[in-house]
Amino acid sequence: MSHTPHELAEEFPDKVDLMSQLKQTDAHFARLSEEYHEINREVHRAETNVSPMEELAEVELRKKRAALKDEIWAILSKS
Repeated sequence: MSHTPHELAEEFPDKVDLMSQLKQTDAHFARLSEEYHEINREVHRAETNVSPMEELAEVELRKKRAALKDEIWAILSKS
C-alpha cells in the first residue's frame, strides 16, 4: 500500500497543460477531474489514518479512483 498521493499531474506529467485546458473548456472532463481529486484525497486520508475506514470501503474507493483515472486517460489520449 502506497501512502503517496496520486495527483493527476504526477500520474500524467506530460499532459498537465492539456488537463488545465480541458478543465476550462470541457465540463465533463472538469467534473471527472474534480471527482478524481475528491476520491484521491479520501484514499490518502484513509491510508495515512487521518480518516481511518473499513478496508473494504478503502478498496472500493481505490477501484473508483482507478476507473476515473482510466476515463481521464481515455480523454487525454484522444486529445
